[in-house]
Amino acid sequence: MSTIKKSRRAVLLGTLAALALGASACGSSGDSNPLGGGSSAAASGGGATAGGSGSTVVVGSANFPENVLLGSIYSQALKAKGVKVEEKFNIGSREVLYGQLQSGNLTVLPEYNGALLAYLDPKSTAVTTQDVNAALTKTLPGSLGILDSSPAEDKDSLSVSQETADKYGLKSISDLSAKAGEFTIGGPPEFKSRREQQFKDVYGLTFKEWKPTADTTANALKDGGIQVGNVFTTDPKIVQYKLVPLSDPKNLFGAQNVTPLVNKSGVDANATAALNAVSAKLDTAGLTTLMKRVAIDKEDPSTVAKDWLKSNGLG
Repeated sequence: MSTIKKSRRAVLLGTLAALALGASACGSSGDSNPLGGGSSAAASGGGATAGGSGSTVVVGSANFPENVLLGSIYSQALKAKGVKVEEKFNIGSREVLYGQLQSGNLTVLPEYNGALLAYLDPKSTAVTTQDVNAALTKTLPGSLGILDSSPAEDKDSLSVSQETADKYGLKSISDLSAKAGEFTIGGPPEFKSRREQQFKDVYGLTFKEWKPTADTTANALKDGGIQVGNVFTTDPKIVQYKLVPLSDPKNLFGAQNVTPLVNKSGVDANATAALNAVSAKLDTAGLTTLMKRVAIDKEDPSTVAKDWLKSNGLG
């Protein structure tokens, strides 16, 4: 897993400081405009800059595979509607991306609403999609806006193997109440200190044992070394190992919906409709399947994006 992916996931877990340190490292390179170098993908539709009243929509992405895939989906969906598009993928951290969107060097970014809100307002207590988006609308500067959020979320989950889910009838975190005392739970080393009390307070769960499984959590679930694990909902190993993310009816893990963040002056009604149409079709299970093709099967993100758009009548 890339260090940037880990940084973003740290934000989702509430460690904004780690991401800020990553941004400082990026800033030390002396490149005041990261979009001017070789980090961008091949441009499409000419070299005009976006922002203001420019005719080219510049789609950016952070530098981890899922965000590049989402950027490609947005880009190709816009092109299919006749929008002139330039791609600037693999740029860097949220701090860099957000500044470039504000300046108009980027027009559209695939964002995660909860992580974006945590970045803008670390004290926010919003957890549901509706509340997070309402808070974002109030917090974002007037030049920026969010479009429709998709049901797709890249967020924390408690997951179990298909065998465990079937054996004990597990569908939601609430269903663990009868068995938690017999189960070993795994996750990042810091997972216990951050979440143990929350599981007790919100769901009444006390687990038998906590194991620091870090990046091997999905493998430990597959192999039976743990019975419950903290796996992110779009981790392709969910598909590869046939894991079951349990639903979170009490919203212990806040919303992290994939959401287009835009510079309002650079998107018209046609572009907005194209991006909202993507959000209407994109769900967590579908994104996880796409990520298996990218991360495990090593397929090109643009090809995977094209296939998804075509299969959903958007390409």
